[in-house]
Amino acid sequence: MPRISEFYGIFIYMYFHDHFPAHFHAIYGEYEILVEIETGEILKGAVPRRAERLVLEWLEIHRAELLKDWSLARDGLPLEPIAPLE
Repeated sequence: MPRISEFYGIFIYMYFHDHFPAHFHAIYGEYEILVEIETGEILKGAVPRRAERLVLEWLEIHRAELLKDWSLARDGLPLEPIAPLE
């Protein structure tokens, strides 16, 4: 599972050939969420509220890049790193 970004102790990953809908994994310590790229809906899991807000803020900034990486991952191609939240 390639790491595509990291910020404030939050690690963002995407699996190759993963199931729909288009989503990414955000891991913060022992917590993990799956976030739908198009809607920002938390599909599974939980993280502390502050970490969730940071992940969703990052998603809003990088949605197009995430969708591009999703397409690459579905095709089994190398993913492009995405800038962290600053």
